[in-house]
Amino acid sequence: MPGLVMSDSASGKDSPAKLTVQVFVCSVIAAFGGLMFGYDIGISGGVTSMDDFLEKFFPVVYVRKHKAREDNYCKYDDQFLQLFTSSLYLAAIVSSFVASVICRKLGRKPTIQAASIFFLVGAILNAVAQNLGMLIAGRLLLGAGVGFGNQAVPLFISEIAPARYRGGLNICFQFLITVGILIANVVNYYTSNIHPYGWRISLGGAAGPAIILLVGSLIIKETPTSLIERGKEEEGLHVLRKIRGTEDVHREYNEIVDAIQLAKQVKHPFRNLMSRPYRPQLICGTILQIFQQFTGINVVMFYAPVLFQTMGLGSGASLLSAVVTDSINSVSTLVAIFTVDKVGRRILLIEAAVQMLIAQTVMGIILKMNLQSTNIMPKHAALLVLILICVFVSGFAWSWGPLGWLVPSEIYPLETRSSGFFFAVSMNMFCTFIIAQAFLTMLCHMRSAIFFFFAAWIVVMGLFAVFFLPETKGVPIDEMVDRVWKKHWFWKSYYKNYHNDKGELEIQDKSQEKPVASRS
Repeated sequence: MPGLVMSDSASGKDSPAKLTVQVFVCSVIAAFGGLMFGYDIGISGGVTSMDDFLEKFFPVVYVRKHKAREDNYCKYDDQFLQLFTSSLYLAAIVSSFVASVICRKLGRKPTIQAASIFFLVGAILNAVAQNLGMLIAGRLLLGAGVGFGNQAVPLFISEIAPARYRGGLNICFQFLITVGILIANVVNYYTSNIHPYGWRISLGGAAGPAIILLVGSLIIKETPTSLIERGKEEEGLHVLRKIRGTEDVHREYNEIVDAIQLAKQVKHPFRNLMSRPYRPQLICGTILQIFQQFTGINVVMFYAPVLFQTMGLGSGASLLSAVVTDSINSVSTLVAIFTVDKVGRRILLIEAAVQMLIAQTVMGIILKMNLQSTNIMPKHAALLVLILICVFVSGFAWSWGPLGWLVPSEIYPLETRSSGFFFAVSMNMFCTFIIAQAFLTMLCHMRSAIFFFFAAWIVVMGLFAVFFLPETKGVPIDEMVDRVWKKHWFWKSYYKNYHNDKGELEIQDKSQEKPVASRS
């Protein structure tokens, strides 16, 4: 494998760090947590459009869909139907907090293993569900798996990856999310014709990626940072040498040790996260999650079959259309993998914001002109909307989708890394819950204007990326503060008044009598 170097800011020298087979394999195995998440995102929308599923659990929606002349925009407006999709994300919010503690206390690897077990049990419960209570209970367990997986996997990959390849390896997580969505919609396409239990096959299929992750998690190595953080210095050094493919890892090892010594002085990471020097990372890491979800992407991912049926496509055609958009999603994510460490994070975010804005706006105009309350949308207009959805999805897939997870996983210093990423994960899950719970109702009341609603959000997020988001490409994860945040035109003001006479950054920890100092 070709070697690469990691810059050492203190000495100005370079530390060798190869992209080894070990790092690649561990990253791919861990990224199967994304396959679990993606499968669930894709499967729920297709299942909620299946007649057998609706007739058993949501008979009112079934009747409205087939036997009543309803408004095109309102036939699926049911809070309990939306709760089937959104309940997972409530569980994910709570579980991501627990996972952040386990990540810090026990390590990234056990957290990933717990994610696979939760997801496996939830999938089985959904597959055998006899009533709505069992169905929701299964969704809550799936949510616990998602919370644990989304908390641990991006951190795991960011900590084992060499700086130069960190972006591409981390985006493997998002790529497998898109693959999971695609697989789920292919499964739905075929199981929709298996009566009356096709939906059980679809929901039970979530056990597949959970088993792969569970078995794979027995192979992966714990991150050196986590091992050293928990007092296992020799093992951490051994793993660092193994994943870097060289004995010469002393500079990187010392960087990790220095960061851990600083982190151990911070007794209350959640409290310190709110202090002024950590606020830039907290704001950027959290707001990216809001923006990611309010692009409107989950309108497409969760409810694509429902949305296409609203436009007049039949059940089979709507599922096939969802497969097409999901294929675009997966292929476009590969663009991010191969470009993010070359062109950087910001340029992908800004370009995609423009692309998604145009697509959302034109979609809204077409629906406004062609889809009324009771008519069937002309086929040519429906086809044009499908094309625009593909344009929108491709832009999201190489930007706000993967980078919404990558950037928060790499910007926090070690002392607040787990707690900071918890805020990112929980905000993502909270916003996903809002969209999943509210979309069908919003579609009923806002109609085509819902696309203009999301377009307005895209304008805001594009401006944020232009003016407030710093570039993190190629910067070692433990040198972000010095090399990124202190040099940004806006965020550098948060560090001006926190330097002592030794040039050290002081972080006030209220649990101690003296301020805790970190290296400048």
